[in-house]
Amino acid sequence: MIVNVEDMMAGGMVAGGGVTPAPTDSISGFDKGMKTLESMSLDDLINRLVSGLVDFAIHLAIAILVFYVGKFIITKIYNITSSVFIRRRIDRSLATFVLSLIRIVLYFILVVTVVGILGIETSSFLALFASAGVAVGLALSGTLQNFAGGVLILLLKPYKIGDYIEAQGYSGIVKEIQIFSTIINTPDNKQIIIPNGGLSTSSINNYSKEEYRRVDWSVSIAYGDDVDVAKAAILDMLRSDDRIVVKYVEDDRKMRADRKEIEETSDNGDAESEAAVEPVEKKSWIKRVFSSRKKVTVISDRIDAEHAKTLEMLPKADRSPFVALGVLNSSSIDITVRAWTRSEFYWGVFYEMNERFYKELPEKGLHFPFPQMDVHLNHINS
Repeated sequence: MIVNVEDMMAGGMVAGGGVTPAPTDSISGFDKGMKTLESMSLDDLINRLVSGLVDFAIHLAIAILVFYVGKFIITKIYNITSSVFIRRRIDRSLATFVLSLIRIVLYFILVVTVVGILGIETSSFLALFASAGVAVGLALSGTLQNFAGGVLILLLKPYKIGDYIEAQGYSGIVKEIQIFSTIINTPDNKQIIIPNGGLSTSSINNYSKEEYRRVDWSVSIAYGDDVDVAKAAILDMLRSDDRIVVKYVEDDRKMRADRKEIEETSDNGDAESEAAVEPVEKKSWIKRVFSSRKKVTVISDRIDAEHAKTLEMLPKADRSPFVALGVLNSSSIDITVRAWTRSEFYWGVFYEMNERFYKELPEKGLHFPFPQMDVHLNHINS
């Protein structure tokens, strides 16, 4: 049997009595390329280089054009999203984060597209970024939990800046809602930074969420005083304060809204008349095209409107001032007093009424008791 050495080199190599195929694809391709270059003349080589440079220049020009067109589109998307956030009054921290995320993602897609147009393989870049993202996610698991909690808080809005909340063992006024933490100031002006991860999964007591709150007092009078006189005097004090709800919260809300509208109309009457005299600024056709967008009803607005209709169908709750004898203590008669007021008036009503109770109830012949003990002595005659 005659074995050709060239056939053995082309088909494989003998090892251990068997034939193992040899990886000759890359070698044969390189050899073919070298043979092709050797067979080409100088003119053909120059023509090949020129055509390659022309193709690269065309691809480069297309890539530059795609980059600038994509940059323009990204800027328009960024501006439109920013204007939507402004109209919807999205929180500053959430808006900044979302806008930055949109810009980074869009620019990443644009760069990958441009690199692909230039003929560079992009799968390795995508795999590198994916593996880097997984590594960063594992390293920052706790931080990402706070980040997710911050996004939920900024979207669901269980509290807002200026609300007085109690959470995680702290209570104070919310000064800032960041993407990773919430900053509150305690009543003695200490700044507390609470991570958003715990806030998004725990109970939060928001004292400022509701528009109206109930104020409670416990007024003690001495045994022997007239309870009816005390009740009548306390009711008169509560009804004389216009911050106290007379009967229904809805009526009080409407009354205050009408009063505010009348005050604003009287204050702004002159300003509106002056503004009416000012000439109207003429807009260019470009501004008219971009500013004449039809207002589309957002789904959240429709849900809020339906919720408001449902609340209007509910029966009105009686929120008139309540005064009744509460507890018969060992040294006093405790009268329970309750009244409703707006949340911003809560502490003012509470403290001012305490002062009025102390000053005006004694004028009605009522007495404030104090702990006392009767001691009886038995004299034994010796």
